[in-house]
Amino acid sequence: VQLQASGGGLVQAGGSLRLSCAASGRTFSSYDMGWFRQAPGKQREFVAAVSWSGGSTDYADSVKGRFTISRDNAKNTVYLQMNSLKPEDTAVYYCAARPRRSIVQPITQAMGLYDYWGQGTQVTVSS
Repeated sequence: VQLQASGGGLVQAGGSLRLSCAASGRTFSSYDMGWFRQAPGKQREFVAAVSWSGGSTDYADSVKGRFTISRDNAKNTVYLQMNSLKPEDTAVYYCAARPRRSIVQPITQAMGLYDYWGQGTQVTVSS
């Protein structure tokens, strides 16, 4: 699967952005999807994940209550709605896909379990 992230930009603190990640191929619903981010000089970190069906979600503590991950399997797209943005949210945001290998596979924060990655989109939050 190929992933194309978009929607990043420059926003003031307290503002909102919605990131999108469009996937190629016909089997988008076979993948759990995740968003990760990497700030300058820092390691890439988990932000949010959603199960193949959209029925399960998980968030990093730092974004819980402010960010919402969702997906539209008919459009082969996963979204990240980001509200109440803070300067510390500034980073390159990446979407990633993890193949679903069993019906009971739980969603995960572990980067190494995601096989496919998009190119990243820059989010800059000014204070």
